[in-house]
Amino acid sequence: MTLKGDFLDPKLLDELTFIVSRAAAEVIRIQGLPAASRQKSDGTPVTAADEASEAVLLAGLLRFLPGIPVISEEAGGAAAIAGSTYVLVDPLDGTHEFVAGRDEFTINLAVIRNGSPVAGWIAAPAHKRIWRGIVDQGAELLHLPPGAPPAEAECVPIRTRKAGSGSLIAMVSRSHADAATKAFLGRFPDIRKIASGSAIKFCRLAEGSADIYPRLAPTMEWDVAAGDALLRAAGGKVTDPDGAPLVYGRPGNLRIPAFIAWGDPAKINARAF
Repeated sequence: MTLKGDFLDPKLLDELTFIVSRAAAEVIRIQGLPAASRQKSDGTPVTAADEASEAVLLAGLLRFLPGIPVISEEAGGAAAIAGSTYVLVDPLDGTHEFVAGRDEFTINLAVIRNGSPVAGWIAAPAHKRIWRGIVDQGAELLHLPPGAPPAEAECVPIRTRKAGSGSLIAMVSRSHADAATKAFLGRFPDIRKIASGSAIKFCRLAEGSADIYPRLAPTMEWDVAAGDALLRAAGGKVTDPDGAPLVYGRPGNLRIPAFIAWGDPAKINARAF
């Protein structure tokens, strides 16, 4: 089973969804155990849930996408070459929230081709939900208990919403606030901010319950790519501060310096600084 053209065939779409669902079940299983986390060399936390989720994801991807490189936050991987096809994985996004006992943690998986995301999955295990989208093919929300196959899901098509002339709803990071982002949001009158952890912020835009999510501080490709794909599939857009699409797979550099996610592309502000 292989990638076809600019999209995934339906059977492979469900197989990858099931992999994400099984990884979510591992996270929930470990969530009920005594917390055990350690600090990585970059100072960020990692838990047994990160590692268990990653093991499920990597094994599944090896089976269903053989020969396609995988870059994961915990296991690493060879630096991507611009123009290649590869998979980005964050087995537990929002580890701070997970350790703190909040429900705002996700599992992120994205397929990248020619520097752009073509498909993305974001699971919120504690919410029993998986959002998935294929760029130019559409996006949907699956109500699915962790570990269950997608055939058992209640599927709801999702779209971003048109932003009106009144106040906007902005998703902001609970754990990674920065001065540049605060200054950018200050340009919008009557904006309402909702703090959250993890890539679930992209999901709120994709399903039409928020309008904008800026992060004008560095992050990594695996934190952004699945949300970028999902939002594009749902009618939104993710740009750099100058309004240009993000480029993935730069040789030796998986860092995203800054981004702004927009539910309504017509609202894109040409420059954030």
